[in-house]
Amino acid sequence: MADGPLVTVIGEALIDLVADDTGAYLARPGGSPYNVAVGLARLGIRTSLMARLSDNAFGRQLRRHAEACGIELSAAPRAVEPTTLAVVSLDDSGQAAYDFYLLGTADWQWTAAETAGLPAGTAVLHFGSIASWTAPGSDRIHALARGARAGGAVLVSYDPNIRPLLLGDPARARDLVERDVAIAQLVKASSEDVGWLYPDADVDQVADSWLRLGAELVVVTDGADGATAYRSGAEALHRPGRPTRVVDTVGAGDAFTSGLLTAVVERSLHTPGRLANLTDEDVAGLLDTAVLVSSLTCERVGADPPTAAERAAG
Repeated sequence: MADGPLVTVIGEALIDLVADDTGAYLARPGGSPYNVAVGLARLGIRTSLMARLSDNAFGRQLRRHAEACGIELSAAPRAVEPTTLAVVSLDDSGQAAYDFYLLGTADWQWTAAETAGLPAGTAVLHFGSIASWTAPGSDRIHALARGARAGGAVLVSYDPNIRPLLLGDPARARDLVERDVAIAQLVKASSEDVGWLYPDADVDQVADSWLRLGAELVVVTDGADGATAYRSGAEALHRPGRPTRVVDTVGAGDAFTSGLLTAVVERSLHTPGRLANLTDEDVAGLLDTAVLVSSLTCERVGADPPTAAERAAG
């Protein structure tokens, strides 16, 4: 079991169905928050997962994989509802698209008892993706994160991980995303997320508005072109992408988040007040770590983030 500050991740844990070369579908653990938790644990960060894991074959697969990665599951209840499924399609460049089967599945049915509190010792709480904007559980997740931010001792991290086919209306989605941005100190999104949410604004304008809502650091990824960080009272800081032999992009954004949070914890930047006072050197280090972890993931099949040793060798 890893030592150090505890990072808790809450959200969906689902099964990605990915076609192999024969056309048969392989069942792989997935879901953005689940992938982030796996990435953190593999990088040596003490990690707890709050996910409603079904008591069925897929749910048991998710639980076994998380346990094998060293993730703490004391706050991951056994759910009676079925596991959410995502069918993954890849284009010729390895870019992934998803079709979801989520009606009545376990990930959205959080109860008050299940979200009554964070695991003891939580220093960072990460949330986002489908569970953060899918009723009925989204309100309970929001309340948990809001309470963590208000308490002042926990760094709250948020990634909207937009899925247009599920959200439907950008105006509705903006309301949901902005209420969560307002309770997070660290916000990470992709340029595609921002462009879909705010088609009439550029990324700089959106990042500035999110900072005014309450975020202390906003990071926007741009695929192979790297990522840009925004802070109040400072110039935007961009770090380039890393030359990568892309196999596919499944889990790339989640790996970036796990790399980013790993770098935050390793540099003790999760403590109160630190994130609002980052130097350019701090920010460059955070982005470079996240870009490296994401690029290593893109060089492998599926959401398969690197270990600490593979990061060091990368």
